[in-house]
Amino acid sequence: MLALLKTIREVIAHWWSEFTLQTRLMAAATLVVSLLMSGLTFWAVNTIQQDAQLNDTRFGRDLGLLLAANVAPLVAENNLTEVAKYSQRFYGSTTSVRYMLYADEAGKIFFGLPFWESEVQTSLTIERRIQLPADWADNPELTMMRQHITPNGTVTDVFVPLTHEGKYLGVLAIGINPNPTVVTSSNLTRDVTIAVFVSIWVMVILGAVFNALTITKPIKELLVGVKNIAAGNFKQRIDLPLGGELGELIYSFNEMAERLKSYEEQNIEELTSEKAKLETLVSTIADGAVLLSTSLQVILVNPTASRMFGWEGVDVVGANVLHYLPSQVSVELTRPLYQMAAGNGYKEGAEFRLTLTEPTDRTVRILLTNVLDQHRESIKGIAMTVQDITREVQLNEAKSNFISNVSHELRTPLFNIKSFIETLHEYGEDLSEEQRREFLETANNETDRLTRLVNDVLDLSRLESSCRIYHLEAVDIVLPIEQTLRTYQLNARDKGIELRKEVRPDLPLVLGNYDLLLQVFANLVGNALKFTESGGQVAIRAYLIEEELEIKQQEETHHSKLSPIVRIEISDTGIGIAPEDQHAIFDRFFRVENRVHTLEGTGLGLSIVRNIIEKHHTKIHLSSDVGIGTTFWFDLAVFQEKTPLVHNQPLVEAPPLPESTTTASLS
Repeated sequence: MLALLKTIREVIAHWWSEFTLQTRLMAAATLVVSLLMSGLTFWAVNTIQQDAQLNDTRFGRDLGLLLAANVAPLVAENNLTEVAKYSQRFYGSTTSVRYMLYADEAGKIFFGLPFWESEVQTSLTIERRIQLPADWADNPELTMMRQHITPNGTVTDVFVPLTHEGKYLGVLAIGINPNPTVVTSSNLTRDVTIAVFVSIWVMVILGAVFNALTITKPIKELLVGVKNIAAGNFKQRIDLPLGGELGELIYSFNEMAERLKSYEEQNIEELTSEKAKLETLVSTIADGAVLLSTSLQVILVNPTASRMFGWEGVDVVGANVLHYLPSQVSVELTRPLYQMAAGNGYKEGAEFRLTLTEPTDRTVRILLTNVLDQHRESIKGIAMTVQDITREVQLNEAKSNFISNVSHELRTPLFNIKSFIETLHEYGEDLSEEQRREFLETANNETDRLTRLVNDVLDLSRLESSCRIYHLEAVDIVLPIEQTLRTYQLNARDKGIELRKEVRPDLPLVLGNYDLLLQVFANLVGNALKFTESGGQVAIRAYLIEEELEIKQQEETHHSKLSPIVRIEISDTGIGIAPEDQHAIFDRFFRVENRVHTLEGTGLGLSIVRNIIEKHHTKIHLSSDVGIGTTFWFDLAVFQEKTPLVHNQPLVEAPPLPESTTTASLS
């Protein structure tokens, strides 16, 4: 039984929980109204019944007093026959009397009406007593009333004492029937109240069922559909055969879902395209880009940043960036990142310049920028931009070194010139003619040195300028070689050095710039004579070789072709260049004499040579052994009628120098 009651309670609780707040309020209001109406109705019925009982009590008391006054003399005379007749007439004249009983002083019943009632007959045949209060005989004038319930209604019992000439003779008990009109009215009112109560709840239940079938169900379907639409399920449809406003609402909902589905498909295509563009842009920018959340978790990282921080093959998205940054970067950025994420500082961003040793040595500039919401009030994340400034740092250092070297190189001859000029100015009269001539010659040499330095700097600046264009044309390589030999022939003879020309006959024209090639020969031959002792040799060679080049035909196929080129070599049997110096020999202001303490120079000649050769789209090479000699060599393309005379062709990587032409063979 308890289990059944518990099950019923759970079912009712589940059933009640499915109701909406509006339904619950409506049920509560209906219950209150029905209970109020029922209470009022029952109050009215109770009031009517109380009034009826009061009237019955008054009527019974008056009737009993009247009857007792008429039959008391007969009872005193013991004329029971007349008492019976009179009582019978009185009983037959009204329907309000239910019964009449006469009892003597001891309460023993000696007569009663009606005779056919089994209760009265039993009272006459079996000794019965009317139970009266103990003090009833002491108050013979007291009238007592009470009520008892019978199947036909509530009967009012009236007990009237029988007295005659002050003598107590017994008691008259009369039962008064309830007023039939009042009883009928009360019953009708009660039945109407119950009917109204039941009708209200029947109507409420029917209304709830109708509401659930015609209104609540479609609204629930619409609610589920709206939730699905909000969740992104634009395939949601509602299929209910309804008309009127609900039907139009359902039709409008389905039409809205169809349009949203169409918009979603279009937006997905556009978003996919924009995402692809954004990913392509982020992945191809030269700078590293890392997007962080306010909890410093990586949201986005591009390949450049992964390469700089060594994150290739590591999934860092969703992880704390400080756990994967290089140690020196993590130490430097931990505090700024936490402060920016908390909004406690660096509102305009921050910039850091760090040197990385892993995965490769490089110098980077890291820019931290706050990512704000559309109202620019709260921080949504942090954008980290990583710029590789290694080349910039190197260029700045090279620029600083260049300025420092130029300043140093200019200061030395200027100081010497000033010193000798001041000496001549102040002590010229005290100096001999030979001393004055020596001072002037020294000042002249320093002036020439200063002029050469300035000219070399200007030549190098002009060659390194990107806006200067040198046109290449057909050049007979023999002409600049012979002019160079004529220029340095006397110098070689004075130093006792043999200057040789080893040029193959019938060389084809080469693609080049005559003036620039002449400057190359002048620098290389001048250096060779400077670092070659007396009795040595300096040779200029030129010969034709064929290089195997790969060219691309229009049909996108590859095949090999032998392309003729002219190789030029300038060899000497001088002091040679140490292996540790060969990698820097073409750098600006690098001079071998700084190591070997020999002749002076500007240190710009070979740098100028390298730039000129690169303008010819080729490279210069060297082969040197200390104490044996040095050979500089480069290749020039043979002039072709259809060869474009521009300077932006790719560099031609020359093949190795043949063994027969090495410096060792000159010794």
